[in-house]
Amino acid sequence: MELGLVELSRLQFAITAIYHFLFVPLTLGLAMLLAIMESVYVMTDEEIWRDMTKFWGKLFAINFAMGVATGITMEFQFGTNWAYYSHFVGDIFGVPLALEGLMAFFLESSFVGLFLFGWDRMSKTGHLCATWLMAIGTNLSALWILIANGWMQNPVGAYFNAETMRMELRSFQEIFFNDVAQSKFVHTISAGYVTGAVFMLSISSYYLLKNTNLQIARRSIIIASSFGLLATLSVAVLGDESGYTAAHNQKMKLAAIEGMWETKPAPAALTLFAIPNEEKQINEYEVEVPYVLGLIATRSINKEVLGIKELVKISQSRIINGLKQYKILKRLRSNKSPNKQQDKNYLSANYQDIGYALLLKKYRSDIENATMQEIAKAAQDTAPKVVPLFFSFRIMLACGFALIAIFALAFYHMNIKHNFSKTWLLKLCLFALPLPWIAAELGWFIAEYGRQPWIIEGILPTFLGVSSISKTHVLSSLIGFIIFYTILLIFDIYFMARYIKIGPEKLLRHHY
Repeated sequence: MELGLVELSRLQFAITAIYHFLFVPLTLGLAMLLAIMESVYVMTDEEIWRDMTKFWGKLFAINFAMGVATGITMEFQFGTNWAYYSHFVGDIFGVPLALEGLMAFFLESSFVGLFLFGWDRMSKTGHLCATWLMAIGTNLSALWILIANGWMQNPVGAYFNAETMRMELRSFQEIFFNDVAQSKFVHTISAGYVTGAVFMLSISSYYLLKNTNLQIARRSIIIASSFGLLATLSVAVLGDESGYTAAHNQKMKLAAIEGMWETKPAPAALTLFAIPNEEKQINEYEVEVPYVLGLIATRSINKEVLGIKELVKISQSRIINGLKQYKILKRLRSNKSPNKQQDKNYLSANYQDIGYALLLKKYRSDIENATMQEIAKAAQDTAPKVVPLFFSFRIMLACGFALIAIFALAFYHMNIKHNFSKTWLLKLCLFALPLPWIAAELGWFIAEYGRQPWIIEGILPTFLGVSSISKTHVLSSLIGFIIFYTILLIFDIYFMARYIKIGPEKLLRHHY
């Protein structure tokens, strides 16, 4: 299948985001763990905790540099590949992006520098403050990105200006406290903490299996198992909150994740496993757990959860209503309105369905003349593909529950029993290393693929946000990004593996 301009632009952004998010969660997790370890050093004055902080700090620094290098290009893509989107929402979307830049390049980077080079130039307390500010800055940097992304999923605090043909800011407070953005933030941050904890747990297990760097490995594994167990349980609780917000703001995404073709009456059951058949719009070999979906999606057992077919019908009615709004907008823009002020007042209060009408642009330019058949096809487009979302979600959950079990075992045997010699457990911890990255990447896939066909939920279809550039340009830059980012990833893995192989005892003795 030949990819068009929209598909290539989406693919480019997806690939750069996937590469970037290989580094982000580890940065989030290690930053907080470094602050905890250095706090123990300052409180106990035991040099081994200082050595631990320095060693893990070196691995953090390598990962942080790669994260910055891969993140910069993502923001530039809004102007290059998604120019109309940037024009349409620039007044709103630009604010959190600018704040993220300030956090990342001034607060976060400054304190990273103090952390790395300030050991012998600052007091213990002063350096500890710098480390904690680095960790806080890392979290705040993620906050603004997730506020921007949360607004795309649930565009609150803004209104459509019929004169400028743009979305404009109404309330920054609403954008900041957007329930989708806040639930995404705490869920993503917790997932980052899990990643940092798994990384430390796995590398420490490697040292224990090799019977080397034992003092640092044992202390590190105690910190990692405790922190990781709390983080994984937090991810589970906060993931439940994300499901609840999706049930209110992105009903179609939730229906696709659950493979709900039909509306589920109360008490709605959760589909544990099935094989969705997209052609027949049914699930085969379905296994359900009673009540659970109702509790997650509605916090009750007496409310139904809408299915895909019902939601498509609702979309069709919104397209028809949006066409009425679009006709008034077009009349207003062409100066053919018999009562200009009346039309303006109407659109200021009734613009929410214009985006649904714009879905028809995929089928014809003069959408006001759309047929019912075209309206039905556009409504069907509001349902994303079920199979990739259905299985991605369940693989993500499997990774999450596996990590909870691993951290619980590690906490019991190593924190409570002080038994560091169980080879099977150490190998299990070592081989668990990729699980948080698999879960995180699948989580982002679900979040972004699940809201298609929208670049801004219910407001702007994705295919209308793309820039007017050639496919050749996008394809060549896509290939360039893949090559460049792959080289960066190879360097990252090489330097990480090299320092891990050398180990903290030799590395710190050589440098300090």
